[in-house]
Amino acid sequence: VIRHRDVRASYYGVIDKFRLQVSEQSQRKALGKKEIIATLLPSAKEQQQQKEEEEKRIKEHLAESVFFEQTLCQPENRTASSGPSLLTVFLGIVCIAALMLPTLGEMETLVPLYLHLSVNQKLVAAYVLG
Repeated sequence: VIRHRDVRASYYGVIDKFRLQVSEQSQRKALGKKEIIATLLPSAKEQQQQKEEEEKRIKEHLAESVFFEQTLCQPENRTASSGPSLLTVFLGIVCIAALMLPTLGEMETLVPLYLHLSVNQKLVAAYVLG
């Protein structure tokens, strides 16, 4: 319960934000969070006078606000992600290509000698790929 204790006419229409964070008691890592917007409204008599002005201000603020929710409890949100980043895909392709190149000491290949990789270089590529 959130209560506004200092109610004045000058506070009508003021937009406040509250952030709710959900976490397990034993862990500090947040499971999810959400920002909530609250506006102090005048009484019914004063509300009719300020209604148009208030709605315009709220709509402008909502258009600029960003609401987000990160929840680890709902795996269906994670499956809707856009997939791996372009950098990750590129790095994977480079590592696979490095593993397919010949190792130093192999003589009968069509690949130039400067593209022959050492065993350590191939181990690094395999580690990054894995």
